[in-house]
Amino acid sequence: MENLFSYSSVQHDIINHVLVLGVGAMMSGLAYFIMTMKDSSPRYRLTSVISSVVMVSAALILFNQQQSWQHAFAWDGNKWNPSATTFSNGFRYVNWSIDVPMLLTQLLIVLGVSGAAFRRRWVGLVVAGILMIYTGYVGQFYETTDITKLLIWGAVSTVFMIYICYIVGISIAETNVSMPPKAARLAKALFWLLVVAWTLYPIAYLIPWLSPTPNGMVARQILYTIADITSKVIYGVMLGQLATRLSAAEGYEPARESMKSVIYGRD
Repeated sequence: MENLFSYSSVQHDIINHVLVLGVGAMMSGLAYFIMTMKDSSPRYRLTSVISSVVMVSAALILFNQQQSWQHAFAWDGNKWNPSATTFSNGFRYVNWSIDVPMLLTQLLIVLGVSGAAFRRRWVGLVVAGILMIYTGYVGQFYETTDITKLLIWGAVSTVFMIYICYIVGISIAETNVSMPPKAARLAKALFWLLVVAWTLYPIAYLIPWLSPTPNGMVARQILYTIADITSKVIYGVMLGQLATRLSAAEGYEPARESMKSVIYGRD
């Protein structure tokens, strides 16, 4: 729907800047995850590797979005008008189909789910995640032609999202009992972060119905980017901290030193 409108200089620049912010956040996250990888024991270290891959994937897509936004509109001296090329949110869905399975996989790794339980939960979460993304992907094609179909496909996608949050909540509740108190609180906070961040996506998805205006399109790109930063960078940082806390509780010395540095401000 973004391609149906002309934008003021402020509206166009806000979207451009927000997309650049997204790229910068992902690249900063990549540097962080690489530098803190050794703070967790080998048992949990894969989570930092996965977070690094997620950062690269998301940064590439957001950079593509930012470049696409610049080329999709032409300045006439007064406003930005649609050009011969188009801007598409579909690339975000491509990125999510890569990142969501990895984000859910690393959570199971840090929670220590293993064996048959890991395989069962992993399959359920990944399948639900892919269905959540691609039902939303289908729905977004109707945002300019049939709002009813947009809402139907969005509702189906949301059902899968609720299922994923439910399974994540169960997984965290089951493992919380064996965690140190601070790690358990962090795991609970991680769950609520996921719920809040993922709720931003369906809100942004519904903008063509809620506010089919240039300002609505600005709001949609802001919501999508905030959700991406929260559910990937902040989520990854919190998951890495959880892995470090669990590693320290298990006696892994680099993790214990890292926790001391955080608590006492030592190098």
